[in-house]
Amino acid sequence: MGFFDTFLIRPIRSPFSGEVYRTVMYFTPMKPLLFLLLPLLFLSSCTDSRVENTNPFAGPSPWPDIRQERIETLLPAAMQRAGADAWAILCRSNNNDPLALHVGCENAVAPAVFLFELRGDEIFSTVFTPPGEATALQEIGLHDRIVVTPRSPGALVAAADYINENVSGALALNYSENNELADGLSHSQYVRFTDLLTQQVKNRIVSSEELVYEWLSVKLPAEVEIMRQAAELTAAWQLEAYSRVIPNETTDRDVADFLKSKMREYGVGDAWSPDQNPAVNSGPDRGHAHPTDRIIRPGDVIQIDFGIRVFDMWVTDIQRFAYVLHPGEREAPADIQRYWEVARDGNRMVLEVMQPGITGLQVDRVQREWIRENGSMEVMWNTGHPVGYVAHDIGPSLGGAQIGRDPSPDAYRELREGNVFAYDGFFMWEIEGGTKTISVEEMAVVTPTGAEYLTAPQEELILIRGD
Repeated sequence: MGFFDTFLIRPIRSPFSGEVYRTVMYFTPMKPLLFLLLPLLFLSSCTDSRVENTNPFAGPSPWPDIRQERIETLLPAAMQRAGADAWAILCRSNNNDPLALHVGCENAVAPAVFLFELRGDEIFSTVFTPPGEATALQEIGLHDRIVVTPRSPGALVAAADYINENVSGALALNYSENNELADGLSHSQYVRFTDLLTQQVKNRIVSSEELVYEWLSVKLPAEVEIMRQAAELTAAWQLEAYSRVIPNETTDRDVADFLKSKMREYGVGDAWSPDQNPAVNSGPDRGHAHPTDRIIRPGDVIQIDFGIRVFDMWVTDIQRFAYVLHPGEREAPADIQRYWEVARDGNRMVLEVMQPGITGLQVDRVQREWIRENGSMEVMWNTGHPVGYVAHDIGPSLGGAQIGRDPSPDAYRELREGNVFAYDGFFMWEIEGGTKTISVEEMAVVTPTGAEYLTAPQEELILIRGD
């Protein structure tokens, strides 16, 4: 850990305002010089809390440029791997397709059809749209051709006529049993549109499930960099939240409220359901649940599961853990410390095996074997999941090796460069009132030769002192 050995949080009350501040540091009993530094560190904690930080997400969204690059560079290969020659997305107002923002039809009002054709190694895109949205689409310049259609008979008829005459290969439509992001076509839309197609074209219709998987599961380097910056903020705010905990006073909800205030300050959104983000739990396991008014007490192991959405497009998912020391304690009890180390080391072992070509199931087995060897109870959660546009994104599932559970189809998929994951290191044990699980969660991206963290991982269990 360098100069300091153990993560320690101590309180100090400001002589000016009476407000309690807390500073995060590493504490080593063998280094008495540290105590001479405490006043300076405490003062820094007080002053830093009033310093305005630079917000990396305050400017215009880079999504329009990134979206165009994704269509031009990633979509052709995705369609080739999925065996799709053309892809039609039906867009409309109020209940639009989940992929609207990815293909450029997020502002659709009257029904429109966005058609992508694979021509060699390139994509040619055509939008069939009523006149109301045509001007904006032309000015945005995302698509190769804008076909303006009268409201009657409408864009669906015009698109179907074009497809009947020009598309001779597989036509992908957005319906899927396994991928909700590829399942945006309602039954009524499907019936209406396919009734306009010839029988020959109908015979060549395929689900876009594989196409969407291939396209969305890989993130561009520019996207990874955005998520890297967001992950750094996510982790830093959790440490700041722990620095404000006062044992026997602070509640789980207080911690969550502080993180919500940081989100408002920076203008970022929730990575998942706002009621459950962040999940803060100092008691027995609650699964995916909202924070409560439980008072944090000495002896508690605290979990923060937190994610933010930046530019209204990319999300994070990181967990940080702390232990609340009893008065007079200088370190966590031996059993808690061992549980933490097993979970942390399992997380590191997973990173070591993540690389292009390995399956999600193989990754999960590494974790399962480790925690079983070290006495953990069986953990029902997968080791990890893709993260990016949503917290549980499209990509290989790092799971399937749980006892009594069949792997999902995505657990057999191979990792690929550009996949981004949020994944845990586990240890689960019994406590009064139920179980407790350490699930130290980090974010990592698959590289050409392995994988790397998006932000510095939690190396030591955070210790919170109240005396």
